Amino acid sequence: MNYRKLGKTGFEISEVGLGTWQIGGGWGKPFDPKIAEKLLHAAFDKGVNFVDTADVYDAGLSEAAVGKAVRERSEKIYVATKCGRRIQPHINEAYTVEKLRRHVEDSLRNTGFDRLDLIQLHCPPEPVYKRDEIFKLFEDLQKEGKIAAMGVSVEKITEGLSAIKYEIVSSIQVIYNVFRQKPAEILFRNTAKNNIGVIVRVPLASGLLSGKITPESTFSKDDHRYFNREGKAFDKGETFSGVPLEIAFRAIEKLKKELDSGISLAAFALKWILMFPEVSTVIPGASNLSQVESNIQVSDLNPLSKEQMKLAKKVYDKYIREEVHQLW
Repeated sequence: MNYRKLGKTGFEISEVGLGTWQIGGGWGKPFDPKIAEKLLHAAFDKGVNFVDTADVYDAGLSEAAVGKAVRERSEKIYVATKCGRRIQPHINEAYTVEKLRRHVEDSLRNTGFDRLDLIQLHCPPEPVYKRDEIFKLFEDLQKEGKIAAMGVSVEKITEGLSAIKYEIVSSIQVIYNVFRQKPAEILFRNTAKNNIGVIVRVPLASGLLSGKITPESTFSKDDHRYFNREGKAFDKGETFSGVPLEIAFRAIEKLKKELDSGISLAAFALKWILMFPEVSTVIPGASNLSQVESNIQVSDLNPLSKEQMKLAKKVYDKYIREEVHQLW
């Protein structure tokens, strides 16, 4: 496992972390603490020392499972969690300092930690990124010793650019993958300039870039890949990176046809992200041990060739750019 610095936090974190949206449950499956425990410890055993969770993942059960597993380890494991999505209605006016403080304290109780390594605003409405009192809250929480660092999880590039103007912001979590290449333009240049860590989520476009989803695949009604393709529950970019499936499958067919036989589509997609030095860590999810292990092995792969990097751009420009580039 290779390690990178998470911006001005100074944290040395594994370049392949673990996202826990579906760990032990989620995406149409009930939460199972035993599965979560097994997957977390398997990741830690392989050198993963960065885990991303959120208070809304399985109503706090994900935070609790992560906290329990981390407390059972002797090595330092960095935990990032998120707050804000519990606010309903999820509008700017409903965001208050009092609610967010309460949610941070709930996360402390869920995890069993005295201090959170990294707390992130969880894709709030865009006006929230320009409210001084919201960011002042996290400065206060840091002074109180309840958080070590603060970051934001964003949907749009413009949101990330607004957030990094605040000194308290140490990291940006953003969707970035072969089907969502826009962040490498303006956002990465600004994060590097301001020493802001970049956490990449949805690296496999909700499984599309694993190459295992086909036009015949079906999903449970509780799986966001079934109910959120048009953004009915939250931003549609979180589901399949917002790419219409019929177009995504044509792009995937082209990638598979031109890729070297020695690398899988999933490994190629993850390694492509890690080729960008601005990225601090990529946080693929996992629902079984084989996925945990295959994700982690990507860290040790040789760098992609110039031809492979050009392939990713060529496919994006031909099939994907027109569909998503201007949206986020």
